[in-house]
Formats: sequence, C-alpha cells, structure tokens
Amino acid sequence: MIKSIAHILAGREKQITKEETVLQPLPHKDFRFASPFILIHHLKPEEIAPGSELRIHPHPHRGFSPVTFMLQGEGFHKDNAGHQGVVGAGGAQWMFAGKGLLHSEGPTDKVLKNGGIQEFVQVWLNVPAAHKWDEPYYQNASKEQMPSVLQQPGTDLKLVSGNFDGQKGPLEKSFTPIISVMGSISQGTSLKVPVTPGYWTLLYIAKGELTVNDTNKVAEHNLIIFEKDNNEFLIQAEEDSTILLLSGEPIDEPVAAKDNFVMNTAEEADQAIEDYKNGVFGTLDF
Repeated sequence: MIKSIAHILAGREKQITKEETVLQPLPHKDFRFASPFILIHHLKPEEIAPGSELRIHPHPHRGFSPVTFMLQGEGFHKDNAGHQGVVGAGGAQWMFAGKGLLHSEGPTDKVLKNGGIQEFVQVWLNVPAAHKWDEPYYQNASKEQMPSVLQQPGTDLKLVSGNFDGQKGPLEKSFTPIISVMGSISQGTSLKVPVTPGYWTLLYIAKGELTVNDTNKVAEHNLIIFEKDNNEFLIQAEEDSTILLLSGEPIDEPVAAKDNFVMNTAEEADQAIEDYKNGVFGTLDF
C-alpha cells in the first residue's frame, strides 16, 4: 500500500555560527519532531577559498548522534573522546555524543589550503533514554564502502546504515534501527521505494525536483514526511536530483531539545548547558 504524504516542510535559513548559514527543514513550525529524527541541516554548496581557516570551533553535545552526509567536498571531525576522521564526497560520519563531549567539524586542511566546494546534510538522531549516558563512539564510511540499492538505469543510491533492499549499510552501530540512503536520480527515472510500516520515513530533496506518488511535485530544499502506515511510495525525477532517504523506528519518549543537547526533560537539557558552562565537557585542541 502507498504511504501518503503527511507534511512537506520547506528548509528555512538558519544561522548556526557567525560565519555559517544552513537550511533547516526540521524542526519546523508546522511539525516539530519525527523521533528519532530531531533536526536536519543542509549546508548548500559553499565555495571555500584557498587559504581559508573556516572551521566550526569546539562545541558540546549530549544525548544524541549527529550524522553527516557529505554531498560535496571533504569533511573533518575531531572530538575530545579520542575520535578523529575524514569523510569525502558521498561518504558519511556518525558520532554518538552519549554522556557528553566536545567536537569540531568543518572542511579538511586539504580543502582549506587548496579551496573547493563543500556541501553536506547533517541529521540529529535521538537515542533512547536508557543510552543517553553511554560512552561516545564514532564511525564513518566512504561511498565505496556503501552497497548500491534500488539499482536500475538512472540511479546512484548508496545505503549508509540499516537493512534495506537486501543489503546492509556499513554504519552498523545504532541503538534503534535507522535506514539511511543517499545519492542521485537522473531526470525521467521512476522508482518504487519499499519502506517498513510503522517507521517514520522522511525524504529530503537536496537538489532537483520530484513527483511523489504520481501527484505531488516537490521542489529542492523540501523535506517530505510520510505517514507511518503502509509500505512503499513512488518517486519520479523531474530533474536530475540528489536525495536523502531516512527511515527509523520511532522512539516514543519525551524530547527536550535545547541548544546542542537532546535529552528527555527540560531539566536535563538545562543541566547539560550548566555542565558546559562549568567545564564538565573538558577542552579540545582542534
């Protein structure tokens, strides 16, 4: 049965640092959370001039996983839990903040030195209350490590995490099932996309335009949220398109998201803010 569209949410500009502005389709004034999916930021293609020093300074997280899907360029990650990594175009990195850490992210030294185009989508994934205080971890994968899914002429779609279309994504460590697929669809290509009934299913159009379920034309920079019932939807690319498909088992717990923290109560979020102010998160030389 075809999943109907519950919401179409436009990405709105949001300034996240003095230098950086992203598009944010979630949370949205018309729809807040589809837990485990708490927040989506899209850094549109950005020209990095040779000799730049642009990098997001160390900042704290607790209680969730920020996952970055690199569309163009090369991204760097370092945190004070001892993890460090580089992810290229088509790759992804998944950091679980757990009980708390500081991390820095942004273009690699190579991109800063030589210049280039940087583009990514970052998704904040909630975790169950029972795991919010677990030890942090980090995992990443290149495009070459990801299996192709929904293969047919006109598609280049890679499975990042979860079990989907008979394949298993390389980013395996998660407290709840999370399916994520990134890639491109050529103009004129039609796809039937199978999904798990009962899961939240989201489709973000980073570039291009799609017709969904034969009736809804949806332009780039919009997030489609499907109803949880039923098990498939249809898309046709009206232009060459870049998409991110997300589908996950709902976490039916209270969500208190504030600043850089995703907890279960406002008191827990406020405590995280105080802990950061009081130096509990430590320091990071980035």
